[in-house]
Amino acid sequence: MELLEAYRRSLAEFVDRVDQIEPGQWSDPTPCSDWDLRTLVNHVVTEDRWSVPLLAGRTIDEVGDRFDGDQLGDDPIATAREAAAQSEIAATHPGTLDRTVHLSGGDAPATEYLQQLLAEHLVHGWDVAVAIGVQPRLDPDAVHAAAQWFAGQIDAYRRDNLVRTGVEVPADADEQDHLLAAFGRDPNWAPSS
Repeated sequence: MELLEAYRRSLAEFVDRVDQIEPGQWSDPTPCSDWDLRTLVNHVVTEDRWSVPLLAGRTIDEVGDRFDGDQLGDDPIATAREAAAQSEIAATHPGTLDRTVHLSGGDAPATEYLQQLLAEHLVHGWDVAVAIGVQPRLDPDAVHAAAQWFAGQIDAYRRDNLVRTGVEVPADADEQDHLLAAFGRDPNWAPSS
């Protein structure tokens, strides 16, 4: 699957899950043990906000602190939709894929950054789905694209403590469960009752 199409699908799935959050669920727990739903969605919306100037070639210093703190405001669902739409526009702008992106860990090709964002939206979209009790199946083609990329990144992510380790799934588990486990998620996670 072409990278931009996989990224579009991951954005759409994330926003679709956020659209289903009920008003009383924003403080519910997620598979990210330190984050409730609002904190998790704010994290992804912040990533979407950052992607626009970074994909345009701006540096971290140029962006500064404008995306610190709460990005969700009074209408988190509308804000998540708008941030995802702006991120998609930035990613699909002509010439974007040929750019270098200035990330906190150093310069990277825009395609590498989009791979990171693709995985971020898929995994956190799953987090939202299981936290609110809706269908957590992800687009299999987008999962495959993220899994292929992450196979070459997992050691660096573990070394830098960007994912939890120790989650095992059966060898015959599907690709989604393997991807979730690689990102430190238990595919059977459910909120405690």
